[in-house]
Amino acid sequence: MSDDFAIVDYTDVEAEPFNESAVEHRKLTDHLGATEMRVNAVELDPGEVLDPHAHERQEEIYVAVTDGQVGIEDEVHDVPEGGVVRFGPDPIRGLCNHTDETHVWILFGAPPVGTVEDFGEYVMPDESDRYR
Repeated sequence: MSDDFAIVDYTDVEAEPFNESAVEHRKLTDHLGATEMRVNAVELDPGEVLDPHAHERQEEIYVAVTDGQVGIEDEVHDVPEGGVVRFGPDPIRGLCNHTDETHVWILFGAPPVGTVEDFGEYVMPDESDRYR
């Protein structure tokens, strides 16, 4: 494979719990050969919530592969299939699923703070049940 591109089917990557959340992630960063960002795929079953969090220095982009829901500060927003959400470091954010369908997201974080296993500078607010 070339170092200049990679094609990955996220479903071929084994899902595993993320350090800061019980929701399983498919860590795509190494499979893609990405060095300047972190990339994860997340599938949220009905009722699941990706814990609210922020990053001290990391900007994130969430891409909705299916219709989905994202919590930003104290509000839950519906995001249409193909919708893209950008976060600066400060807003408390998290994914949630208050529907009857599985939601699929691709998450990008840059710069690549921490390691693939530990994003580093991950800020968890006291209200960890915010989007439940």
